[in-house]
Amino acid sequence: MALIVHKYGGTSMGSTERIKNVAKRVAKWARAGHQMIVVPSAMSGETNRLLGLAKELAPSKPSDAHGRELDMLASTGEQASSALLAIALQAEGMEAVSYAGWQVSVRTDNSYTKARIESIDDERVRADLDAGKVVVITGFQGVDDDGNITTLGRGGSDTSAVAIAAAMKAHECLIYTDVDGVYTTDPRVEPDARRLSTVSFEEMLEMASLGSKVLQIRSVEFAGKYKVPLRVLSSFTPWDIDINEEAKSGTLITFEEDENMEQAVVSGIAFNRDEAKISVLGVPDKPGIAYHILGAVADANIEVDVIIQNLSKDGRTDFSFTVHRNEYAKTVDLLQSKVMPSLGATEIVGDTKICKVSIVGIGMRSHVGVASKMFRVLSEEGINIQMISTSEIKTSVVIDEKYMELAVRALHKAFDLDQPAA
Repeated sequence: MALIVHKYGGTSMGSTERIKNVAKRVAKWARAGHQMIVVPSAMSGETNRLLGLAKELAPSKPSDAHGRELDMLASTGEQASSALLAIALQAEGMEAVSYAGWQVSVRTDNSYTKARIESIDDERVRADLDAGKVVVITGFQGVDDDGNITTLGRGGSDTSAVAIAAAMKAHECLIYTDVDGVYTTDPRVEPDARRLSTVSFEEMLEMASLGSKVLQIRSVEFAGKYKVPLRVLSSFTPWDIDINEEAKSGTLITFEEDENMEQAVVSGIAFNRDEAKISVLGVPDKPGIAYHILGAVADANIEVDVIIQNLSKDGRTDFSFTVHRNEYAKTVDLLQSKVMPSLGATEIVGDTKICKVSIVGIGMRSHVGVASKMFRVLSEEGINIQMISTSEIKTSVVIDEKYMELAVRALHKAFDLDQPAA
């Protein structure tokens, strides 16, 4: 007997018919002798519907109090789907019980709409599992120290599932989604993209942070930190597929030392359309300037990605960085109102029509010339590179958004990702 966590996305929970299929699949695993915890997302489109209603009613200048109510509202989507799944499991003859995040409880900080999990109390869940029940726990949400409901941000159900799997020391966490695994890149952009049977946590972490939408980055961080075996697989395979076949399907996210890893130089091409570039021009070139700019941005809970500071000229320099496109207007307003007056910058300029394209692979550690090959391929396609960022296992470039698909396809072909793994 193993303790298994299943997570189902919004499309998997999109109708009563699909919820019935999820219940049949979970019941199959439970009847095979496994202890089962299920973490569902809200029904497809429900969170957007609720937040759309809130937007119609929102004050012109939202406050923390507004954030609290957004979380109170958004959390109801997962509560509904969890209760519906528990009912469907009961109809399958399974003993099942659903819990909201605050009932377990999943403790978080108080950063409304993007809270972080701090701890999970597993006592209540273990008692139910020992009594032979299937436990359904709402994804995407928790509770802060003051008893306020919080949500974890987009894709937060992935994080909930992995955190619960870590706290419960689960044998494996299976993320059921509308794709059948992790691909070398998005098949909608490159039809020759291949599904990877395994990928390392490090590679998956980079791919998630670089825009791959298969898993939320915090879920991969949790899985890597607590060594939770993670598998991404399709919820649209027939529910009655042989359990041994299902248990080996999809993509297993594993550890680099696994000798069976596909040791390609580059494992995947990630991209992100949701970027915007901001440049603060003519700032004094002196110690502390980066902190002066980015400290204020960080204090506003805005995440910064690629950062470049140009060479100094006449004691002045230009400082550029990227943020999520949704945070662009807020960041520019912050810089103009709070940073620019005290900094003596000449101008703040921005560009919301950029994207980031990245190559990722643990094989890059032991191979030279990988980045230069990337730059050559882009050059041959006439694509200008605006910014570059590197780590041990990835190289990212910021380019004009209109060249994104061309860049992805050219790089995918150049690094032989369309070829079957050796």
